[in-house]
Amino acid sequence: MSIDYDQDFFAWSQEQARLLQSGRFSQLDTAHLVEEIGDLGKRERRALESRLAVLIGHLLKWRYQPDYPNRKSWRATINTQRRAVTRLLDENPSLRTELEQVTTEAYPDAVDLAVAETPFDYDTFPKSCPWDEEQILKDYWPIV
Repeated sequence: MSIDYDQDFFAWSQEQARLLQSGRFSQLDTAHLVEEIGDLGKRERRALESRLAVLIGHLLKWRYQPDYPNRKSWRATINTQRRAVTRLLDENPSLRTELEQVTTEAYPDAVDLAVAETPFDYDTFPKSCPWDEEQILKDYWPIV
């Protein structure tokens, strides 16, 4: 019995895993497997971009709104995202080579976050990310 990829993705994926594990390679849905394996890498890259957007957005808020009374929640978010990004990069070392590009792609979302959560408008923030990889990922706290 072959499960249709388009009808029940979860059941299809479980069936493909069983076929692989049992060595029944001729029964695999190779076209969809190739597509899904390619998408796995894209998902990791998107996860990195999303985490960087949140991290940089909070660094922007930290830098541009130093008198905000509840900065401790921003610090917690920055710490959480730094650990998550570090884990993601440790688990996917080849993503480090794309970190500069992914940061560039994440920056507009970071600015959107900062604009949405502060009284500032877009022209307050730099046009490109003002921090390098080490500052973003290490114990760096931008000051005014």
